[in-house]
Amino acid sequence: MYRKAILKRTLVGVMAGSMLLAGCGKKNDAQPATGSSDATSSSVAVDTSATDQTTPELDGYNLVWSDEFNGTEMDFDTWSYDPHEPGWTNHELQEYTTSTANVYVSDGNLHLRAIKTEDDKGKPYYTSGKVKSQDKQDFMYGKVEVRAKVPRGQGLWPAIWMMPTDEMKYGQWPKCGEIDIMEVLCSDTTIAYGTVHYGAPHAEQQGTVVKTTNDYADDYHVYSVEWEPGEIRWYIDDEEYLVVNDWFTAEEGQDDKPYPAPFDQNFYVQLNLAVGGDWPGNPDDTTDFENAVFDIDYVRVYQKPEYDTNVEKPAKVFKEADENGNYITNGDFADDTDLGKDLAEGKDWTFLLFEGGEGSAEIKDGTMIISTENMGTVDYSVQLVQPDLPMIKGNKYKVTFDAKADETRDIIVAVTAPNAGWIRYLEDTKLEVTTDYQTYTYEFEMTEKDDNNGRLEFNLGNRGSDATVYIQNVKVELVEE
Repeated sequence: MYRKAILKRTLVGVMAGSMLLAGCGKKNDAQPATGSSDATSSSVAVDTSATDQTTPELDGYNLVWSDEFNGTEMDFDTWSYDPHEPGWTNHELQEYTTSTANVYVSDGNLHLRAIKTEDDKGKPYYTSGKVKSQDKQDFMYGKVEVRAKVPRGQGLWPAIWMMPTDEMKYGQWPKCGEIDIMEVLCSDTTIAYGTVHYGAPHAEQQGTVVKTTNDYADDYHVYSVEWEPGEIRWYIDDEEYLVVNDWFTAEEGQDDKPYPAPFDQNFYVQLNLAVGGDWPGNPDDTTDFENAVFDIDYVRVYQKPEYDTNVEKPAKVFKEADENGNYITNGDFADDTDLGKDLAEGKDWTFLLFEGGEGSAEIKDGTMIISTENMGTVDYSVQLVQPDLPMIKGNKYKVTFDAKADETRDIIVAVTAPNAGWIRYLEDTKLEVTTDYQTYTYEFEMTEKDDNNGRLEFNLGNRGSDATVYIQNVKVELVEE
């Protein structure tokens, strides 16, 4: 959410059902428990002496603080307004204000409302709400739970996220680290994103949960993160969908800081409803500002009595080529036509739809068949990918495949870096596919930091044609080590 690069694609996707957790109780007025990030012992003990019995307990955790929003105004012992002018970050359109029209508490919820007005020149002007617990409820390690419901509408962008109290401890964003518990682009309220940002160069890891029924605007859902030394886990409605343990941070061109930096310092919680910006795009005539409200039922922070800080960064595991030198797995799913299921199970080929894209994919006799019903608005609206490709700095690689289509059309091929700012190892390359199979070959040299999660992409969205595409004999090979 914070000064980030545009996150266009997902790294991991999970199909999930819906489950609701009811909120109850009142805010705990205790001061937050914190742990020193400079501790030399192998564990961090936390102060859990104050708990509120009206807020549910969790096995293995103690309540540190919570806000159930049962009053009639925001609790300023916990939260502060975070006013900013339009364009403060991500080219967003809204002004974050201190107005109770944009931030208010009622009916057991904190409400963040986006309002559309006009400036003195008659142009649209947007205000909205953002609050943070910085310098009031800061903590290191724990489980954060937020029950919330998002609005619908093009250009609306609610977020639940965390930033470090001392942003300059390891350097400005992204070196300082950022934990995004939830983001939804309200043009498509079936998809929620969880993301972590870190490093220099900028790197991130991201997961999604897709709700085909009872989506994120239909009802409340519980978004949570379990943040521990050496591992961060993301959940929606108690279903785990992303685990990250291999982050880093460094000044550009220098050695990494000692692991688990930068996620070994106090963070705070932020809640906001953005309008427009690089990722969601701007609102349009369909955006319903009468109902542009992000509703938060509660925020709860729990901690374990102690955390073991004696952790080591896991070694990178690189996929090995098959006996023919190919890093791509082909033909494993000849009898499996459900690539969405393959995605949920972490298999090799993954079919993805975004930004209005509609279609289906299947594998028959070693051929991937991608059918498009709606091209969507961006090239990755209809997308076939294979992740976990080993990209070693200094190596030269070759991509080859055979492709045809029901009628001549464009597609885009690339090798990308989901965990490294979506840089391109093989640049986005447009190619013309005809009605006869042709062999396409591309070579590239890997010049970036070693990456065990390079990703081959075929992007079929927004190309001016919805003709079915056939792809086979895909290879990614090491040409020169």
